[in-house]
Amino acid sequence: MRKIDELLLEYGQSHQNETNKTIHWICVPAIFFSIVGLVYSLPSEQLSGMLPFSQGFANWATIILILVLFYYASLSLPLALGMFFFSALCIALANLIDLISPVPLWAVSLIIFSLAWIFQFYGHKIEGQKPSFFKDLQFLLIGPAWLMHFIYKKLGLAY
Repeated sequence: MRKIDELLLEYGQSHQNETNKTIHWICVPAIFFSIVGLVYSLPSEQLSGMLPFSQGFANWATIILILVLFYYASLSLPLALGMFFFSALCIALANLIDLISPVPLWAVSLIIFSLAWIFQFYGHKIEGQKPSFFKDLQFLLIGPAWLMHFIYKKLGLAY
């Protein structure tokens, strides 16, 4: 069995309840986005000088997401591709909020992060299981991949 299959199976064991699954479909992407937004909000002016190819694209969120995508690629190239597109969407949304929102991106992201985690813990209370990341922190990254693998299955794509 591939490592990604083992991780998805183990993650799925604490996500059997339909209400908890529904909560995860909303909150896992929200948490992922909120983290991207929080990291995007960090000052990154010095990155533009360090990375010559980075005109307008240099920010800490992009750097961190590149590293995260390498992790996903080590598990599954197709899942990494899906996570690349979702990550790009998160970066674009963070940029949009940063440009047009009267509320700072960090504040929007912090509110989303807080509310999503409250619901996540509520879902696990319903489930009667602790969140998987209490056992292993890498499950914080497996949650989004777990959802992506369901999308792949629905589309009849290999992951």
